Amino acid sequence: MAILALEDGKVFRGTGFGAKKTVVGEVCFNTSMAGYQEILTDPSYKAQIVTMTYPLIGNYGINSTDVESSRPHVSGFVVRELSRVPSNWRSEMTLDDYLKQNDIPGLQGIDTRALTKHLRTRGAMKGVLSTEEISEDDAVRRAREWNGLIGVDYVKEVTCDAAYDWDPDDKLSRNWKIPVGGDSSKDDYFGKLPPVKYRIVAYDFGMKRNILRRLRQNGFKVKVVPATTSAADVLKENPDGIFLSNGPGDPEALDYARNAVRELIGKKPIFGICLGHQILGLAMGGRAFKLKFGHRGGNQPVKDLRTGKISITAQNHGFAIDASSLPHEVEQTHINLNDQTCEGLRHRSEPVFSVQYHPEASPGPHDANYLFQEFAKLIEFTRPSKAPAKK
Repeated sequence: MAILALEDGKVFRGTGFGAKKTVVGEVCFNTSMAGYQEILTDPSYKAQIVTMTYPLIGNYGINSTDVESSRPHVSGFVVRELSRVPSNWRSEMTLDDYLKQNDIPGLQGIDTRALTKHLRTRGAMKGVLSTEEISEDDAVRRAREWNGLIGVDYVKEVTCDAAYDWDPDDKLSRNWKIPVGGDSSKDDYFGKLPPVKYRIVAYDFGMKRNILRRLRQNGFKVKVVPATTSAADVLKENPDGIFLSNGPGDPEALDYARNAVRELIGKKPIFGICLGHQILGLAMGGRAFKLKFGHRGGNQPVKDLRTGKISITAQNHGFAIDASSLPHEVEQTHINLNDQTCEGLRHRSEPVFSVQYHPEASPGPHDANYLFQEFAKLIEFTRPSKAPAKK
């Protein structure tokens, strides 16, 4: 038996899988029907116990190609039913084995619909997931004693250790494609990448690899730097633009990031997503707040206020920028149609913009891809030289 205990005293009992372990974290839910291994390896889920609302998870196993980082970052994983026999030609191991390998406990066999409705009513909350022997009272006590996410810096635990060039050989960023003419040789599974047009620096606040792939597929050559990199060190690279990535936790806890971005505004074009959007909002004078239960899934409708166009987006965040706190020179460009929260910003006079959602995740599937080209156009408009960047 295994247990999930929430800080309000609610307890769910089921069957454990993965590692034999007791963990604490913020209990939240994700409404995606697929993509569980991308969710597991997304650094934005650091310190969270993730519940999948789709009832059957694990049916296509785990493969090393589709992961979003070098390891999973969730504290624990909750599903209605675990598929123990994966069926997919790319599968390398079961979900159960993957969690065991990475020392992460899982829980199955509970009513995940009831848990999700409880979290929607009461809000995301602190919890304990244990696949060991533990009493309900002890589990609830441990959940209540945990510090939680507010005011805690988890970015320093997931950012890269040193700067590096992404995909210098142009092999990791190639798009999958269907072989033509019946020839299924390995090289035919990949499309060609476009020539490099722009050199950018990307802050790694907990970046997903597919963001880096999509940037390269849109003509960007990317140098990734740790989250604590100063504005001066970024400007020494003389990039064409600066990208601010996604990441975990409370943006208000990241003074070093906010200060660096504030110094960079007006110096280079900037594009931020998710946590990068929140950091940019704070750097421009706004305030952040914690959402009741967050936005996590691949079905969030977002409206572009400039065009009226509605996109179906992938999201993963528990904090948002308060649009009413933004100064006049910052415009809100997108809103979430479910709760009217801020989903996009731009500076009215500087080459700076951001979105709260993940354009690289493509749930639409191509609704939000234009944002990478918008970044490219912004760089092109502000570049002193029109000559292509050297590879």
